[in-house]
Amino acid sequence: MRDTTLVVMAAGIGSRFGGGIKQLEPVGPGGEIIMDYSIYDALQAGFNKVVFIIRKDLEKDFREIIGERIEKVVQVEYAFQETDDLPEGFVRPEGRSKPWGTGQAVLCTKGLVNEPFMVINADDYYGKEGFHRLHDYMINQVGLKDGVYQMCMGGFMVTNTLSENGGVTRGVCQVDDDSNMTSVVETYDIQMTEDGLKAKDVEGNPVEVAKNSHVSMNMWGLPAEFIQELEKGFPEFLKGLKEGDIKSEYLLPSVIDGLVKSGRAKVKVLETPDKWFGVTYREDKQIVVDSLRRLIAEGAYPEKLYG
Repeated sequence: MRDTTLVVMAAGIGSRFGGGIKQLEPVGPGGEIIMDYSIYDALQAGFNKVVFIIRKDLEKDFREIIGERIEKVVQVEYAFQETDDLPEGFVRPEGRSKPWGTGQAVLCTKGLVNEPFMVINADDYYGKEGFHRLHDYMINQVGLKDGVYQMCMGGFMVTNTLSENGGVTRGVCQVDDDSNMTSVVETYDIQMTEDGLKAKDVEGNPVEVAKNSHVSMNMWGLPAEFIQELEKGFPEFLKGLKEGDIKSEYLLPSVIDGLVKSGRAKVKVLETPDKWFGVTYREDKQIVVDSLRRLIAEGAYPEKLYG
């Protein structure tokens, strides 16, 4: 069977461990964090390597909290995302402290990933179904064919990805009758109100989001060759920044959206019925704990993962 890699984007998780960083708070009965469950599901689906994208200053603590545990069950590599890691001729703008976004994060895996790979966020629980559907599609379909990137995406129903405690950011997708994505637009502050779904665009203007919309949770199945595309596009993104802009990010959905619209990529949307949960807000933590305990009681997970 074809090798497949899981790439976990964890460089934005914070500067300290164990000091209240929401994504790394234990949520499982054995002290597991959300990432543990995603990796467990990926291994069950057939992925046979994990690449963690982290910041160099977090490496020691990250290895102690999760890396060394995962290394016992699967091959693990580390990629490092830094704000100063820029193409020749570019320097970090004064005042820029945050990483350059999910596009730069995946670009950091260059040299470590040479097979179809799935990208996920470290702090999102995706459910089992998406990992199986994407893996089964990836081993046969994902690649570069006749100059067109063949990709796939876990398509969550927007109503399955909301927080009870405030708005969330999602990539809202348009999908054609053949389940191919025709566009993905980063959409902000999505929340359910008495009047239905409310959301905002990047400028803060109100936008409509249909309740049956598919959204991207950064669960992508991508060919290794796509990393070269990110490498070509990053300098163009940097050239386009306005002077004084220290917040813009090189985002994976934006790059993929551009490739789709230019006819250079096809993205199959593989719908998953699973309900997302994560710790977007501190108040979300108890919901995550309760949800995982329910899944364990139903037999979806053992009390102790990897044990």
